[in-house]
Amino acid sequence: MKLGRILAAACAVVALASGVAMATPSTQIWIPSPDVKGFKELHIDIDNYARFASKATAGTDMYNIGLSAGVLPLENLKLEVGVDFLRQDIEVLDNHPFYFNAKLGTPEDAFGIKGLPAFAVGAYNLGTYDKPEANGLSTRQNIVYGLVGKTFPIIGRLSAGGYYGSERALANGTNQKNNNSGVMASWDRSMPEISDKLWLAVDYMSGNNANGEVSVGGSWAFNKNISLIVGAVFFNPFYNPSQGESIPGGKPTLTTQIDIAF
Repeated sequence: MKLGRILAAACAVVALASGVAMATPSTQIWIPSPDVKGFKELHIDIDNYARFASKATAGTDMYNIGLSAGVLPLENLKLEVGVDFLRQDIEVLDNHPFYFNAKLGTPEDAFGIKGLPAFAVGAYNLGTYDKPEANGLSTRQNIVYGLVGKTFPIIGRLSAGGYYGSERALANGTNQKNNNSGVMASWDRSMPEISDKLWLAVDYMSGNNANGEVSVGGSWAFNKNISLIVGAVFFNPFYNPSQGESIPGGKPTLTTQIDIAF
């Protein structure tokens, strides 16, 4: 999710291509999960993404504080809404740091139907600024997505779906079109064989834009209200850049994500 301060037009292209506004709903490591918060569940997320590399082309670090809540008083149909305050050390982006998200979904076995997968639809990275014709900047990625998730014995949960976002906001330096849609997929599993507090996950997002990635990580629950995710995000690992071109999203990051539930 990042890059150094914009000093010239050329630097701006690199920075905006590597900057990522990840205003997140309930997630795996990076992508949304099929989980939706229940009524009156309130969460504060404190997320950090730090680059493994320090080069100017690596991208900037990202710091995010998010607030999300379940707002629908139903057992089989849940709705969560959220807002994030995001800093990326990119001046033009940090001038517009607020992003919004929402997710509607059903849990597994909803409505008494045994074996029914979980379903979720939502939107995130709903920014507040859109003037690419003036300075090349749009924070309105406006990514809408759908996911299906199913838990299997021993294997864990498999989730898959797709997304579609703003073409102009998700464009990068050389790929101005056809990089605003793709697939999302993930595996996650609690690890009671080791500890009931441990959870592991792998997720993937395609698209050759600033959000495309493969992530791996795990979570440790200190108690029922506080958990910590530690993982690594590898942006667009299958992307083959042309000479002198940076990878959309930048170099890999180490992520730590603290979740505090009320």
